[in-house]
Amino acid sequence: MKIVLDTNVLVAALKSSQGASFRLLSMVEHDRFVLQVSTPLIIEYEAVLKRGLTALSSEEIDDVIDFICSKAVLHKIFYLWRPVLKDPDDDFVLELAVKSNATIVTWNIADFKRAAQFGIAVMTPRDFLASLEIQP
Repeated sequence: MKIVLDTNVLVAALKSSQGASFRLLSMVEHDRFVLQVSTPLIIEYEAVLKRGLTALSSEEIDDVIDFICSKAVLHKIFYLWRPVLKDPDDDFVLELAVKSNATIVTWNIADFKRAAQFGIAVMTPRDFLASLEIQP
């Protein structure tokens, strides 16, 4: 299964080890799903995480991003359909999901309502983890 992690999931995972976001990030190195990334998404991960939203140092954030990049499939995006979503800053997440045929995992389901018109599933980390538990 392929997924695109919205930045809010990564931030939540690095702020607390108690929730579904952390559990999902902890599973990245296993074979249950494959992260899909693009250069704009990695740049956003870095920019948002380095705003001081977590207790991690800049070097630790770099290590997390390097780990994600080492485990993910990188996609180049050659098309743009902007704007499509309510928040134009989320359009590149949708473009990546369409390119990679991946599920978007986010805490902001409402922001991705129009993803369905592209055949893209959108799930919370909690719902995605529940779907993994059902599968063999």
